[in-house]
Amino acid sequence: MTQQEITLLNLGSSLDDIANIDPRGYGVCKLLYNAAREYTGSPLCLNAAKKLVETVKENDTVFIMTGFVLMPFNKAETDGVISSFLLAKALKSAFGAKPVIICPEDCISAVPYLAECVGLEDIKAEVFTKDKAKTAENADRLIAEYRPKAVISIECPGENENGAYHSARGIDVTEVEAKQDILFDKLKEKGILNIAIGDLGNEIGMGAIENTVKEKIPLGDKICVRTGADNIITATVSDWGCYALIAMLAYLLGSIGLMHGAELQKKTMEAAAKGGLIDMTGKAIPAIDGFGTELICAQVTVMKELVKNTLALKETCKPHFDEIIKLKSFE
Repeated sequence: MTQQEITLLNLGSSLDDIANIDPRGYGVCKLLYNAAREYTGSPLCLNAAKKLVETVKENDTVFIMTGFVLMPFNKAETDGVISSFLLAKALKSAFGAKPVIICPEDCISAVPYLAECVGLEDIKAEVFTKDKAKTAENADRLIAEYRPKAVISIECPGENENGAYHSARGIDVTEVEAKQDILFDKLKEKGILNIAIGDLGNEIGMGAIENTVKEKIPLGDKICVRTGADNIITATVSDWGCYALIAMLAYLLGSIGLMHGAELQKKTMEAAAKGGLIDMTGKAIPAIDGFGTELICAQVTVMKELVKNTLALKETCKPHFDEIIKLKSFE
């Protein structure tokens, strides 16, 4: 292996590890990650980032699908939506792409707050229907209007093989969720680059590792979705997997400026709460899946410092790589 190949392998693995730290300590993230790593055959963030670099060009539209509505609160959660806007910012900066947010109507109140926060006041956001009878029409219209070159689903609820949507606790939430599966299906069938990010198995795309979800995850038989993405990223919190993807893009493109820092992370979490999005506790507070700004901002800082140092130390560490290469330690 070359120095660059070794760097990509280990940087990608480190970013995946950060996205899968386990503050709860119950290990589901590890189970999902092991299956996803086997599925992709490489670090998850690296696999997805390389596909984006190879595919997305200037003025290309990228669909970012998100928005999980939580019951009994009947409000959309912060996870997925926050990182969607940060990813949109990165994609526009990196490629000159045109991101479009696809989400349920429950997320729309937060759009102006998050858009202003990340500096994308003109970003387009499309509401997707909750009516199954209208999904095909809705999907066809969006595809015809925008002709996307890639689709990225982040914490977007998916239906199981029986057509039902479920929360992490196995509660049937079909009536409150936007039925975005058909849009993902149609884009995948057209050969459009598709990436899915999830943290449990009830999100679009996670059917790619259905055996692990059904056999090892609590309520897996009920919550496992039918859709399998070509490229998946798993994380303890879906937003964290998205941050790892942004970090890997920054490295591949040699542009640390694509990554946001702790200050913007905190502001987006506050903006999401002002916009009416809720934490898993049901409260409109700056938190994601029960984790507050202190933990998540620290995580973002570590990812950014990791990429910054890896870029800066390329030549400094070359002699060390030469020895590793001679030993064929990563062959």
